[in-house]
Order: sequence, then C-alpha cells, then structure tokens
Amino acid sequence: MKFKTRLKVTHSFIDMTPLVDVIFLMLIFFIVTSDVLPLKSLNIENPSLSRNSMPLTTQILVVMDAQNVIYVGSKKAIVDLGSVKEELQREIASLQKQHSGLVPTIVLSVDRRVDYENFLRLFSVVQENSPHIRLVYHPEEIQEG
Repeated sequence: MKFKTRLKVTHSFIDMTPLVDVIFLMLIFFIVTSDVLPLKSLNIENPSLSRNSMPLTTQILVVMDAQNVIYVGSKKAIVDLGSVKEELQREIASLQKQHSGLVPTIVLSVDRRVDYENFLRLFSVVQENSPHIRLVYHPEEIQEG
C-alpha cells in the first residue's frame, strides 16, 4: 500500500541536535566554574549586648567560628592565625588601590564559644593592621513588662 504525501522536498533542513548539545555543555561549564554561592555558610553565634547600634558598612570581614577557623575577606579565605597578618595586609592593599587614601575598617566577628585567649590573639593581630576595628554583636531584645 502506497501513501501519497504532499510534502515538498527541501534541501535547507538544519539539524538542531548539535546546537542543543553545545548549549547544554556550555551551560554545565559555566555552572560548574562559577562561584556565585559561597562554598561554606558560617554559623556564628555572636554575643549579645544590651544596646542597639546603627548598621555599619563593612570593609574587610574577619570571622572566627567556634572551631577557631579564621576566615578573611569577602571570599572567606581560610587562614591560620600566623598568616592572618599577611592576608589582612593584602586585603588592605587591594582596598587602598581601589579607593586611594582609604583606611579600611576591619569588622571582627567572633563566635561567642571561642575562648578569650584565642580572641585576644586575633584581636591583637587585627589591631596591628588597622586602627579602625568594629566588633559584631547581636543586641539583646529589651522586654517590656
């Protein structure tokens, strides 16, 4: 049995399969190589104070978590206590290159479970690098009764 078709034969047919394959490969490549989300989110419990403060603009962030791991900068580079000074100097130099004459503020966020000795060691290293230091804390909620 023969069927008749009224379709015309065209020679300009473009196969879209290779194009779709290339697009998916490029999409996978850009998703894998991008660093949109931080690699590790930090769960830091800051101490509470009984007074409120205005929100402050951060310049260089230094974080110490409960396991005494130190993160420096917006990319949260993990450094040890011995190399915090060099990393801070590198971050300060890059900020001063972008904004000439700026003395950056170092925002120090230390978990409340960190012992006082480690906090003081980190604080002294940060204090050597910049006169402008801000400590992060959560204000206590004032209960009215």
